[in-house]
Amino acid sequence: MNDQIHSGDEHEHGALGDAEYAEFMELAAEEGFDLEDVEGAIEEAGHGPLPVLAVVGRPNVGKSTLVNRIIGRREAVVEDKPGVTRDRVTYEAEWAGRRFKVVDTGGWEQDVLGIDASVAAQAEYAIEAADAVVFVVDSTVGATDTDEAVVKLLRRAGKPVVLCANKVDGPSGEADATALWSLGLGQPHPVSSLHGRGTGDMLDAVLEALPEAPAQTFGNAVGGPRRIALIGRPNVGKSSLLNKVANEDRVVVNEIAGTTRDPVDELIQLGGVTWKFIDTAGIRRRVHLQEGADYYASLRTAAAVEKAEVAVVLIDASESISVQDQRIITMAVEAGRALVIAYNKWDTLDEERRYYLEREIETELAQIAWAPRVNVSARTGRHMEKLVPAIETALEGWETRVPTGRLNAFLGEIVASHPHPIRGGKQPRILFGTQAGTKPPRFVLFASGFLEHGYRRFVERRLREEFGFEGTPLHISVRVREKRGRKK
Repeated sequence: MNDQIHSGDEHEHGALGDAEYAEFMELAAEEGFDLEDVEGAIEEAGHGPLPVLAVVGRPNVGKSTLVNRIIGRREAVVEDKPGVTRDRVTYEAEWAGRRFKVVDTGGWEQDVLGIDASVAAQAEYAIEAADAVVFVVDSTVGATDTDEAVVKLLRRAGKPVVLCANKVDGPSGEADATALWSLGLGQPHPVSSLHGRGTGDMLDAVLEALPEAPAQTFGNAVGGPRRIALIGRPNVGKSSLLNKVANEDRVVVNEIAGTTRDPVDELIQLGGVTWKFIDTAGIRRRVHLQEGADYYASLRTAAAVEKAEVAVVLIDASESISVQDQRIITMAVEAGRALVIAYNKWDTLDEERRYYLEREIETELAQIAWAPRVNVSARTGRHMEKLVPAIETALEGWETRVPTGRLNAFLGEIVASHPHPIRGGKQPRILFGTQAGTKPPRFVLFASGFLEHGYRRFVERRLREEFGFEGTPLHISVRVREKRGRKK
């Protein structure tokens, strides 16, 4: 779709071709916008995936405190005991004008599978999704056997590593930090994540290690298999579904529960097409502690979603939609992936449960009414043939691009028929806009004043009605014209 647009200079102008970009900038100048701001807005919205930084290390070395320091706010839960469960494991950060994602691997349960194994499992899931790694070591303790085990993992992964010698609160602690050269990971950066000492220098090193724009690990090869993450809470039937589709096409599925070495990506034939299913199953079986299980599951899910193009979220239709189901959906939406909701165990439902489930979907999942839905049974294989059309629909929406001229004609109609409510004697207007990127579709709207959240939601709803975008989140950012730049 719109190949001539995509053949333009993707990195300089987002998804706008040269001619479209020149025309758009002329329009921005006429409306009195600062052209540098406009360029920045298009570049920011058209960036594609952000590079991912994983923060790894053994328990209680200060990983979560460091994550809070990097992202500039207290979001990662910090407690003195390992095993603290949190809802989210990925955060957005910015340093020296560059944006990136941070994956926090703090807080695993020490007693699960023995400490070395749990450290290895945590680190592996995070490193798998990362473009670079910050390895945090407690400089007051020095390198331990567990640290050495993580070093081996890092070497095998071959990702760039920045060594953070944490808990260096003053000049006297810097000698402890220099001892960490022995790990063979290069220069240790002495840092106090609690007080912020040395974090700037460490982040400068992080920016050197992170790629400017990471290669998208999906869809690069022409005709290569599209990547699907099958996600959902434990025991929802991910393994059964994967086995069902794989067994029908005689593809080997790794059945060993809790296997953390090189999670297997399954190549599966469905609907005459080969798909790559990213394995997210098999975490829970050896993990008996609920907190540890939830944490492992969310970390593994985050890693799988980062590698995928489409997230197929499995929900157990026989049970009420849970907070955990909603969190997993939110994770996929925030990561900007195409989305399909599959209600599993549909064959077990009676009329009453179906009625209540429909009511739950209306109330609990109203915010993702745009996602295609399939009702399946992993046990019997019922409606499996509906999965592929739903995935294809979501991918099509995810890759859709609206030419700027057509978008602005549409925005003009909206402003004329449904103007923004007057607030404080003023009526902000959308002046013009452009779609700066796809995968997912990312729009930048330029306005004469602040647009209220409700009006932005209305614009998103109308965009979907007009152009489809089924199965994909939409990112809409708004830039307001500065008064001083306005033409008299």
